[in-house]
Amino acid sequence: NLYTPLEPLAAIGAEIVYVGDVETKLLGDDRDWDRIAVVKYPTRRSFIDMQQRKDFKEKHVHKEAGMKETIVMGCLPMDFPNPQSPLPDWEKVQHPPTSEDGPIIALHVVKFNNRAELGETPEQMAEYTSKAATVAIDQGVRISGWFGVEGTIVGDGREWDQVRFNAFPSKAAFMEVVNDPNRLEAQKMHREKAIVDTYTMIVRTSLDNIAASI
Repeated sequence: NLYTPLEPLAAIGAEIVYVGDVETKLLGDDRDWDRIAVVKYPTRRSFIDMQQRKDFKEKHVHKEAGMKETIVMGCLPMDFPNPQSPLPDWEKVQHPPTSEDGPIIALHVVKFNNRAELGETPEQMAEYTSKAATVAIDQGVRISGWFGVEGTIVGDGREWDQVRFNAFPSKAAFMEVVNDPNRLEAQKMHREKAIVDTYTMIVRTSLDNIAASI
């Protein structure tokens, strides 16, 4: 928290639009992740300029003390499917938000098996998404934002194609989607063939202004 560079970001016209803490990792390698954040920069150049700022560099002592590892990706917003019918009210779905189980983000970080253009979804993944959406909509899914990855700025050498932020009214609602037999069949038939690497995480949101920022 001491590292969070609020003043340097404000000085270059950038803003934090998402913050959440990882509650559960459902898919991915053996590493665990703690926090997810999205920062909107006005330009690519502004990100580079911030790295040279004295007030930003001074924050790094806190980053080095508190952060074991991180992945930083440069991303651009991409189009996502629009529902053809009104979305259900969160208070009326099977698992509405409660004080014990409030809204979550299902975060998907994916690398496709076949090369895809920035912001484009391969056919197999698009087919899976379409079939999974029929289940997810009933459980109250809302898309905060999907992003195409331009490049990994800091990481472990892996490349990624997309990052998807899907909001659900509760963890229980998302788990209904995870365990749905029709979605599981679509995962086996399409998603597993489309993806070579992935993280899927349940994130408890403390700030979500992604949709408003796009």
